[in-house]
Amino acid sequence: MTDKTMTPEDVVSRLRSGMTLGIGGWGSRRKPMALVRALLRSDVTDLTVVSYGGPDVGLLAAAGRIRRLVAAFATLDSIPLEPHFRAARQRGAFELTEIDEAMFMWGLHAAANRLPFLPVRSGLGSDVMRVNPGLRTVTSPYEDGETFVAMPALRMDAALVHLHRADRRGNGQYLGPDPYFDDLFCEAADEAYLSCERLVDDFAAAVPQTLLVKRHAVTGVVETPNGAHFTSCVPDYGRDEPFQKLYATTPWPQFAERFLSGDEKAYQSAVQTWYEEQQ
Repeated sequence: MTDKTMTPEDVVSRLRSGMTLGIGGWGSRRKPMALVRALLRSDVTDLTVVSYGGPDVGLLAAAGRIRRLVAAFATLDSIPLEPHFRAARQRGAFELTEIDEAMFMWGLHAAANRLPFLPVRSGLGSDVMRVNPGLRTVTSPYEDGETFVAMPALRMDAALVHLHRADRRGNGQYLGPDPYFDDLFCEAADEAYLSCERLVDDFAAAVPQTLLVKRHAVTGVVETPNGAHFTSCVPDYGRDEPFQKLYATTPWPQFAERFLSGDEKAYQSAVQTWYEEQQ
């Protein structure tokens, strides 16, 4: 058996400035936040980030680590527009490639299947084509002769995802309501790093449909309890709405100084201290 367990620092040590980095999850739901926080403690920068964006994008944007963002949105769900993303975008801090949610999905599918593109109907007749002049269309070679958008593959150097359970070989299980395409992120990347709430010995009793990520697509596994905080990781825990509101309304330097100046243990402790102060 190959033991792929790592620490967050081990994962980040394998990342390099200038990489294209995919981040799984969706909005403010099951994001690999412990790995993102570890990334913020490194000097890795100049990243192309591919994400259904949430606070992962907000944190990296506020810290000046993004050169280009490929996303369908950047939201905190209960707060419609990610505020630190918005601030960085408004000051022109990075290049943005904004595409339709379905186009994004098919870009992942194309990359996972090592195809240069896939034909999709999404985007036709919309401003997606206008704001992305590099997109091309293709015509069906069959009798229908239909025109499609040729959605290019979203290939990534590395991907970060977070699931509920994993084993040491890199198999990952989700227990919540949605897989959020985390399997596609792993398969579309040259390397993939899976953080989890808890490591388990095996999945002998697991429902097969919940075994989302397969070991062949995973480079490393990290056990990070509460590692999706402050995003949701249902059923283990919901989104931390009071803390998310604090994040959204606190100036970045102040938030970073209090909550991001130490390691993951220090972060979790600082969150607990903040809650004690509210009592």
